[in-house]
Amino acid sequence: MANSKDDASVAKVDMKLEVIVIPVSDADRAKQFYARLAWRLDADFAGANDFRVIQFTPPGSGCSVQFGKTLTSAAPGSGKAFLVVSDIVAARDKLVATGAQVSEFFYIGAQGRVSGLDPERRTYSSRATFSDPDGNSWLLQEVTTRLPGRVDPGATSFGSASDLANAMRRASAAHGEHEKRIGKADPNWPDWYAEYMVAEQAGTELPK
Repeated sequence: MANSKDDASVAKVDMKLEVIVIPVSDADRAKQFYARLAWRLDADFAGANDFRVIQFTPPGSGCSVQFGKTLTSAAPGSGKAFLVVSDIVAARDKLVATGAQVSEFFYIGAQGRVSGLDPERRTYSSRATFSDPDGNSWLLQEVTTRLPGRVDPGATSFGSASDLANAMRRASAAHGEHEKRIGKADPNWPDWYAEYMVAEQAGTELPK
């Protein structure tokens, strides 16, 4: 039986999610679909006994998606996963432009699912869904501030230029309210922006 010292050492080992496998019935059709979404094609290779693996990575993602032949015994179309975006309106527009059939926006209110964007655009609230040709479901979720403890505040990063730009816009709006409160222009706005953006991503207390 492991002791507490062993448990503590194991907890410090990084285990980063690398790939999820989704079940499809037609690998070529699925490849065409994900290529149209502008996901990055990382690999497409075949092996013995009808083996084939195709890997795509969504823009800004550290985790990839694999499908092909003999990869999984799960029923085609039974996969379900979440995609985090910083601007769900822009993300949905881009998907629709590729020909993807994307649902209307919805959010989860006190009484359950409600149509439309969350009125306050609260983080984790506004959502939309789309599916690949087999029916594997992808849920878009707008996340601008992580729940506490979800992100290491010492390792702030942005997956794309658009994510960084959106974070700067939110910081700019919040800084405008800050200047109203102090009644003057803030010459140290770069420091304030940086503090706000790090705190927002990590889910810690935002600067006042």
